[in-house]
Amino acid sequence: MRQQTYWHARRATKTDWRPSLAEASGRAFDVLGATTLLLLLLPVAVAVAVAVKLDSRGPILFRCRRAGRHGVEFTMLKFRKMYDGARGAALTAADDDRFTRIGRLLAKTKLDELPQLINVLKGEMSLVGPRPEDPGFVSARRREFEPILAVRPGMTGLSQLAFAREADILDSDNRERDYEQRILPQKLHIDRLYTEQRSVLKDIEILLWTAAAVLFRRSVAVHRVDLRMTFRRRPTPEAAPSVQPARSNAA
Repeated sequence: MRQQTYWHARRATKTDWRPSLAEASGRAFDVLGATTLLLLLLPVAVAVAVAVKLDSRGPILFRCRRAGRHGVEFTMLKFRKMYDGARGAALTAADDDRFTRIGRLLAKTKLDELPQLINVLKGEMSLVGPRPEDPGFVSARRREFEPILAVRPGMTGLSQLAFAREADILDSDNRERDYEQRILPQKLHIDRLYTEQRSVLKDIEILLWTAAAVLFRRSVAVHRVDLRMTFRRRPTPEAAPSVQPARSNAA
């Protein structure tokens, strides 16, 4: 109840909000981009849906709760990667035995994220934005999330690029604890910087880097000071974060 009251109070302060030109142009960019991608990728989405259905029993789509703009929860859509009724840790491992055969491929290619284009069209997400987080993580760090939740979460974004291989670097003994203590603070830092510097041009740059990462199967490093993006020049070490360290000002 306390969390609900907090977020309702935050939303109450937005009742006199009026769309700015930047907000309107960003939303138009999302709608146009999501519609175009849906039309272009429709054959791929249909093929994936058929493959998921034929591979194992269960629904085609997986629905998960995420904290959206101003902390309002929404249902994020994905193609189902796991066996129906699978239980276990909320975070997956690279070799997770809950994955179906097609699910392993979807996890590697990120094709399971395609249904989120529907979330974008509904206004629950943007093409580019901070990672949409589990409400439990948000509740535990609500003050840190406050500036991040001022914008819509994104299908892709700087923290998503920086930690695209997150499943490979999490501690297999306790993935959730490792994520909350080591990975999540770095994502929060990157996402806060993004909210301060966001623009349509920055979002286009992030989309281009996302496309390059997928097409060339390369990992992207994100500088934690200026948010500059580069391809990683070496394989990601098992326990290293997927962000570049801050540069020293020392001579």
